[in-house]
Amino acid sequence: MKIALLAHLKYPIAQPFSGGLEMHTHLLASTLRARGHSVTLYASEGSDARGCLKAVCPPTGSAVDDESGLRIDRAELAAYEAMVADVARGDFDIIHNNSLHYLPLLRARDLGAPMVTALHTPPFEPFVRGVKARADDMTFAAVSESLAREWLPFLDEPLVIGNGIDLDAFAYSPVPKGEPHAIWMGRLVPEKGPHLAIDAARVAGIPLKFAGPQSNRAYWDAEIAPRLGPDITYLGHLGHAELARRVGEAHVALCTPRWEEPFGLVLAEFLACGTPVAAFARGAIPDILDETSGVLAQADDPVDLGRALSRAIRLDRHDCRRRAEHLFDADTMTDRYEAMYHAEIRRWSTPVSVRPVPAGARAPLLDNA
Repeated sequence: MKIALLAHLKYPIAQPFSGGLEMHTHLLASTLRARGHSVTLYASEGSDARGCLKAVCPPTGSAVDDESGLRIDRAELAAYEAMVADVARGDFDIIHNNSLHYLPLLRARDLGAPMVTALHTPPFEPFVRGVKARADDMTFAAVSESLAREWLPFLDEPLVIGNGIDLDAFAYSPVPKGEPHAIWMGRLVPEKGPHLAIDAARVAGIPLKFAGPQSNRAYWDAEIAPRLGPDITYLGHLGHAELARRVGEAHVALCTPRWEEPFGLVLAEFLACGTPVAAFARGAIPDILDETSGVLAQADDPVDLGRALSRAIRLDRHDCRRRAEHLFDADTMTDRYEAMYHAEIRRWSTPVSVRPVPAGARAPLLDNA
């Protein structure tokens, strides 16, 4: 198949990845290409160019105030206008929309190929406006059951296709290394809650190592820097291989989202290495961690998380790896996306009057209901 993969534009789709969506998009492009598909990645400058990359603009980043938010909105709108115009000229068989932007939804019927849209976040404006205003029936897939439930006010039961990871890249480490310590990784922003990971580690009396990009300097200065000390080590923004090594060495991992986490790819990476997890019970996390692989804590409660950390560190690492193999195999994820592509292509070629309504579609006659 000839596939257009539309990424978001805030950060490059390249290592070291800014977050889980960047890693997922990169992995999906790579696995599809490995299966013989022609994949064109539409993304921001600096993205991995080993495949066919159409770089549409510099990375737009994340807003830190209203002024920067307006500037980013204008830049992204212009970039997505250029993107969809290029896609329309591309003679693609299928379009996979990972953009989290409303414009591809509004222009979908002008692109000359069927589009499937992956839902990676809870509903937010203005993306919801794009979902509501889409021209006709479209196919959507959420990355978890909990996320699918959050979208039910706007979509009729989207498909669920869980994210996968390259299990070989996060090799199983049966024995951790060094003195007992915990690890945390992700973007260093308020919604990821790394300051709560520090507090929880201190409650448990376990040293913490943490890694990720400093995406919000004000947050770092206010919440992270004052908490640093001999028991808290910042490792920097690490590449995939170094992250995997550090996770495998850790005795336990922390996951501290302050929002309803739609999936949490870091959980997959922790478990693949055999590292048990203590995490806030938010979003998809209770669906991912079972009693063999993690311990849940009350959301936003570092004391309860510290207690969970002390219990999680005793879990069997082999059980954690087995959980990852069961849930997060990238080949299984890609199989399901390929099946969705083929189904959508068949539906696209069927006359409108006899088309089945796909999962996540809005019935056209109910537009004004």
